[in-house]
Amino acid sequence: MEATVNQNQIVLKWTIISVITSIVITYVFQFANVDQSSGIKYLSSIPFIIYLFLVQKEYKDQLGGYISFGQAFSTGFKYAIFSGIILAIFTYLYLAILSPQVYEKAMTDAQQKLTDQGQLSSEQIDSAMEISRKYGLIFATVGIVIFDALIGAILSLIGAAIFKHEKPLFITESDEPTVNDPIL
Repeated sequence: MEATVNQNQIVLKWTIISVITSIVITYVFQFANVDQSSGIKYLSSIPFIIYLFLVQKEYKDQLGGYISFGQAFSTGFKYAIFSGIILAIFTYLYLAILSPQVYEKAMTDAQQKLTDQGQLSSEQIDSAMEISRKYGLIFATVGIVIFDALIGAILSLIGAAIFKHEKPLFITESDEPTVNDPIL
């Protein structure tokens, strides 16, 4: 009897690894005083992308080297959704409770940028900043979930195309994947 493979266990494992990595990167950036407006903050997306492909590969390996396009896509997309939701919750807690000074600095920087541009009156800037302080965290957390879902869908499609290896209807001995098979 063939053992069943639990896709959700694999997804959950890589989601936890991804979230822990993101939390570590967040605090490294904070302690290293990395400017939030610098491009270096996008480096934190690299582990998310790598782990998405790794979750698809691990699921394929657990299935014996065969995976359909749909199975590969759903595995990657589930990972992206779960990671996005948990990271959104962490981001909210981080900015609202754990390190509110980071959020306040971002608000101060945004206000200064609006003032420097000179396109809005001081009343308009104050109104915009009041709304941002009141609802900005909610918009940020919802944005993380939506962004991760969209990027995750695109990357999952790419990964599914890469990892897809349909199982033949009739398997002969020569069709069975081996340890030396380069498609594994």
